Amino acid sequence: MELGRVTGTVVATTIYEGLEGARLLIVQPLDRHLKPRGNPVVAADGVAMAAPDDLVAVVASREASLALPPPPGPVDHAIVAIVDAVEEWSR
Repeated sequence: MELGRVTGTVVATTIYEGLEGARLLIVQPLDRHLKPRGNPVVAADGVAMAAPDDLVAVVASREASLALPPPPGPVDHAIVAIVDAVEEWSR
C-alpha cells in the first residue's frame, strides 16, 4: 500500500466488461514526505468517493482487483482509502 494524490480523471469510450461504472482516476504516488515520486498511475476508485487533490491509499497487483466489487476486474491499481491525516513518528 502506498500514498498518492488524485490529480485527474480518465474517460474511456470502451471499457472492459465488468468494469462498467468503475471510476478511473489518475494518482501521483508520493514519498513519505508527501512529495511526488515516480510516474502517475491510473487507479480504479474502490471507495467510489475520491476527488481531485484527495490524499489516498492505493494498492497494486492482485490486491487491486480484490478492492473492487465482484467479480474482480483486470486492474493494476485501486484506491482503498481516503486519508485524513498523516503523522510521522520520530525515532
